[in-house]
Amino acid sequence: MSVGAAARRVRAYGGQFLLLAALTLVVTLLISGVPRLVNRLAEQGLRAQLNSEPAARRDISYTTGVVTVPANKPATLSARERFDALAAGMPSQVRSAVNERWYNVDAEATRVVGPDLAARNMLVDLGLRAVPDIKEASTLVEGAWPSETYVPDRPIEVVLDVDVAAKLNLRTGSQLRIGRVDVTKELVDDSPLVVVGLFRPVDRTGGIWDGLPSMLRITDPAGDGEPFIATGAVASSTLDKRAAAGWSVRYNWRYRLDVDSIDARKLDQLIDGLQESQRNKPADLSLAQGVDIPLRAFAAQVNAARTLLAVIAAGVLATLAGLIVLAATLATRRRRSEFVLIRARGGGATAGARRSLAESLLVVPVAAALGWWLGTLFPGAPDPSTPYAVAATVLVTLALPLATLAVPTGGAARRDLVRMRPSTRRLTVELFVLGLAVLAAVLLRRRGLTLGEVDPLLVSVPVLLAIAAAVLALRAYPWPLLLVSRLAARTRGSVAFLGTARAGRSAVAAPLVVVVLAIGTAAFCAVVAAGVDASRDRAAEQIVPADAVIRGERFAPDTVDELGRLSGVRAVTRLLYGSDEQLAADELGTSPRLGETAVLLVDGPGLATVARESGLDLPLPDALRTARPEPGPLPAIVAPEVAADLAKAGLDRSAFISVQGQRYEFRVAGSEESFPLLSANTSRFVILPWQALPARNTTPVATSLLVAGDRLDAEALRRAGDQGQLRYQQEGAVTGQERPIGVVVDTRADVRRDLGDGGANGVLAFGFVAGAAGGSVLGLLAIAFTVLAGARARGQVLSRLRTLGLSRRQWRGLLLVELAPLVGVSVLTGALVGAVLPLLLNPVLGLSAFTSGMPVRVAFEPGLVAAVLALGVVALGFAVAVEALNNRRLRLGEVLRLGEES
Repeated sequence: MSVGAAARRVRAYGGQFLLLAALTLVVTLLISGVPRLVNRLAEQGLRAQLNSEPAARRDISYTTGVVTVPANKPATLSARERFDALAAGMPSQVRSAVNERWYNVDAEATRVVGPDLAARNMLVDLGLRAVPDIKEASTLVEGAWPSETYVPDRPIEVVLDVDVAAKLNLRTGSQLRIGRVDVTKELVDDSPLVVVGLFRPVDRTGGIWDGLPSMLRITDPAGDGEPFIATGAVASSTLDKRAAAGWSVRYNWRYRLDVDSIDARKLDQLIDGLQESQRNKPADLSLAQGVDIPLRAFAAQVNAARTLLAVIAAGVLATLAGLIVLAATLATRRRRSEFVLIRARGGGATAGARRSLAESLLVVPVAAALGWWLGTLFPGAPDPSTPYAVAATVLVTLALPLATLAVPTGGAARRDLVRMRPSTRRLTVELFVLGLAVLAAVLLRRRGLTLGEVDPLLVSVPVLLAIAAAVLALRAYPWPLLLVSRLAARTRGSVAFLGTARAGRSAVAAPLVVVVLAIGTAAFCAVVAAGVDASRDRAAEQIVPADAVIRGERFAPDTVDELGRLSGVRAVTRLLYGSDEQLAADELGTSPRLGETAVLLVDGPGLATVARESGLDLPLPDALRTARPEPGPLPAIVAPEVAADLAKAGLDRSAFISVQGQRYEFRVAGSEESFPLLSANTSRFVILPWQALPARNTTPVATSLLVAGDRLDAEALRRAGDQGQLRYQQEGAVTGQERPIGVVVDTRADVRRDLGDGGANGVLAFGFVAGAAGGSVLGLLAIAFTVLAGARARGQVLSRLRTLGLSRRQWRGLLLVELAPLVGVSVLTGALVGAVLPLLLNPVLGLSAFTSGMPVRVAFEPGLVAAVLALGVVALGFAVAVEALNNRRLRLGEVLRLGEES
C-alpha cells in the first residue's frame, strides 16, 4: 500500500484526521508540559516560603561548648581543619545544597574597663572573635586591621563595628584592659587591649554576621547591675596565643543552604539527609538546624497537591482517550461503505485496518511530536514522562485501525433503535464494571495511599466510578422518557411526542460516558476547591476566634479596658494559656502520672461576646459559657485522650491542675476533639471557665487578649499590648528585671490570607483551575461528539418531516426536546459523580496540609447547583448549535435523496 495513496486519502478526509491530530497533540502536550509547569510552580512556592523565613533559619550550625585548647595546636587551625571535615561528612543531598559557609573561634566574653567606658559609667563584657574573610565582608572606616604577627607584650588589638563602638563611647586608639571578675567585682588576670580600627559591613544582612552573639549589635543587660555584651574581631594569631595561654574558647561552624539549590522534586531526600546529619553528628558537637520544619510543611503540601493532580489528570486524560475513541469511531462510520466494498472485492479481514494504520502513521506521530515539543517550551524542570508520551502515541495510532476492525460488514440497519432489553454479553460487561468500581473504591478507602506518588488504584477509581455512573444513567433515563412520550402522544402536536420518543431510543452509550467523565472532573475540582476554601475559613477562626488576637507574656488587668478605648474596638476578652502543666490527684499535688497537659482559661461570656461581635458562630460548650462561681470542682472541657486517662484513674469527677502556680480542682463536663486558639496537633488539653474560678489571694494573669472591632489598627494594638506587659512588670507586687518580649498581633484576615498564599498553594490552584476549565471544555466537546454520533439519523428524520410540512420553528423545538434529556442526564450525572468523588477520596488526599491541620470537610454547596444548571444550559445551547451547523452542512434534502447510508 503506497504512501502516496494513503496521503491522498488523508487529504480527502482532512477534517477527520485534523480532529484526531488535534486530540493527539493535546494529549502529548499535557504529558510533556503540565509536569514542567507543576514543577515550576512548586519551585516558586518553595522559594517564596524559604525566602519569607529568616536567612539564618537555613543554617546548619555545629557548635562546641566552652573548651580549653591544647597548647600544641593553634585553635584556628583546628577550626579550619574540622570546618572542611564537617562539610565532607555531610550527606550528599545536603552538601550539594550548601552554597555559603563560615566558621569562627570565640573567646568567652569577659569584663573590659577603661577611661572611655568609665566616662559613661558603662559596664561591658567583650568577647573576642577570630573571623576569616572579615576583611572582604566589611569596609574599614578608620584605623587598621589587627596585625597577624603576634608580638609578646603588645596589647590585644581589636576592631569594632562603628555603630557598636559609638554606643560604647569607644574610638580608634581607646585603651582598655580585659580580664575576669572575681567575687569582689575586681578585675584579675587582666591584659591590655586597644581598639585599632572601626569597620562597617558591606551588607549587614550577610550571613557572616549571623553568628551569636552578633558583632553588629550590643546585647542589652539581662537586669540591673548586669553588663552590656559586645563582640570584637581579633587576628587569628592573637586568639591562638590567648587560647594557648589557657583562655576558654568556643567553636562555631555554619553552613547555609541555598534556596536556589534546593530541588522541590527532591525534598524528601533533603529532609532525610538532614535527619541523617542529626543522627550522625560528632558526640562532642551540638547541631542546630531549623530548615527541616518549613521543608516538611512544604513537602506535605506538595505531596497532597500532586496526589490531587493525579486524580484530575486521570479524569482529563480518560476524557481525551474517550474523545479519541469517538473520533475514530465517527471517522470509520463515515467510511463504512468504503471498507465494506473492500471486503466485497475480496479484501482480507484486516485490509481496511491496514489501510487505516497507514493513514494514522502519517498523522498521529507527527501531531504527537509537535505536542511534545510544544510542551517542552513550558517553564520548569521536566519529569521522566517520555515513556507515557510514547505509549499514548502508540495507542492513538492504533485507535483508528481497531475502530476499522469493529465496523460491521452487513447491510444497512437502523442504528437509532435500541432494544429495551440488552444482550446478556452487554449486561455481563456492565455488571462487571459496576462491581469493579465498587471494589476499587472500597480497597482505596481501606488501604489508603502514599501521598505524592501516582497510585494506579487512585487514578482508576474516579474513571471507574464515572463509567459506572454513566452505565446506570444509560439504563435508567429511557424509562421516564418512555412515560413522557406516552403522555405526549395524547396531546396535540408532534414535536413533544417525536422528540421524547427519539430521545428514549438514542444510542449514545460511549459519548455519554465521555461527557460524564469530563463534567465529573470539573465538578470534582469545584467541590474540593470549595471544601478547601471553607476549611481555611474554619482554620482561621480556630487560630483567631475574633478579629484580632494579641499574644504576649503577661498583661496587666487594666489592659482590657485600655484596649476597649481604642478606635474601632467593640469587645475585648482575656485568655490564659499554659503548656506542659501537670495533673494532680489532690490539692497537695500528688501525681497520678498521666502526662503533661496544656491548660486554657477562657472567660465564657466574654469569648462568646467577642466571637459574636466578630461575626463568628462559635460553638462554645454550655459548661464554659454558663459556669458561675460555686463550691466544688470547676466544670472543664477536656481532650478525649485526657478524659480517657482521668476516667481510667478514677479522677473524672475530681482532679487538679496547676495554673500559674495555683492548683484548681475540676471535673470533666465534656470532651472536644479541638478548641479555638489551640493548635491542631494539641491532643491533650484542659479548658477551664475563667469567670467561675474561686477567689484566691493571687489571681491568674492573661497571656492573650481577643479583640473584636472594625478597621483595627494592628500597630495601635501592638503598642497597647506592649504597654500592658510593661505595666504588669513594673506595677506588680514583684517587679521584673528583664524587659518583656514584644507582643505578637495576628488578625483573622491576615491568618486567612496566609493560609491561601505561599507554599504549594500555586500548584493546588493550578490543579483546580486547569481541572475545572479543562473538564468543562472537554465536556462541551464530548457533547458535540454525542450530537454528531446521531446526526445522520436525525438528519434523515428531519428531512422527511420537513417535506411533510414541519416548520423551521418546530424543527428547532424538536431538536431541543430530543437533545435536552441527553444533555441534562449527562451533565447531571457528571455533576453527581464530581460531588460524590470528594466524599470518597477526601480522607486519603491529605488536603489538611493546606488548612493548617484543619480537616477538610466536603459539604453541599448551593453554588454548585447554580453552576451545574448554567453549564447545562450552555451545553444544551452548544448541542443545538452543533446540530444546526451539521444539518446545514449536510443539506437535509440531499440526505433524503441519497438514502439511509449516505
